[in-house]
Amino acid sequence: MTEMLLSATKSPAANVAPALDALLPALAARHRRLCPRQVLGLRIALAAAAALKLPIPRQDKRLLVISETDGCFVSGLEVAAGVSVGRRTLRVVDYGKVAAVFVDVETGQAVRLAPHAQARQRAWDYAPGENRRYFAMLHAYQTMPAEALLTLTAVTLTRSLSELLGRPGVRAACAHCGEEIINQRQVTQAGQILCQPCAGGAYYREE
Repeated sequence: MTEMLLSATKSPAANVAPALDALLPALAARHRRLCPRQVLGLRIALAAAAALKLPIPRQDKRLLVISETDGCFVSGLEVAAGVSVGRRTLRVVDYGKVAAVFVDVETGQAVRLAPHAQARQRAWDYAPGENRRYFAMLHAYQTMPAEALLTLTAVTLTRSLSELLGRPGVRAACAHCGEEIINQRQVTQAGQILCQPCAGGAYYREE
């Protein structure tokens, strides 16, 4: 992995993304209130777009985003980058980390962004007069320079893009349960086509 400088992503310039202020109303409308993790989602998406030199929000499927947590952080990614689970441009691999990988599907270039380990502490410096940590982070995360707020690392996917994306329209039937499997998510064991739960990868068990 190679950590990249964020100096080029201090602001969403270079005609790749709208300004942060333009995105905040749409983001706030999704929740009862705006929170620091939502803002982090916005900032991370803006910085990733600048690093990959991809305009956002996307209307196509050139950008794949893999979030490492769920919840309100994901809302920020969706609003800024224009990605969604429904369009198969957003995936959640829940590591319990406020971080995300952005992949340019055409070039294969990928970057991973996360909050700097000292971001919470540094927030106090950008919210003078605020003595409540939550609101210090909420306001500071909107104004902190990207290099103070985030880390950005060039990464290589351990699975091929074709494997991650699968093939829409491809269908198979599980030899054990008989249920349909789409998007090439089947596995083969002992010559049989199985769904992942029947192959031993279930997150549930039948009662």
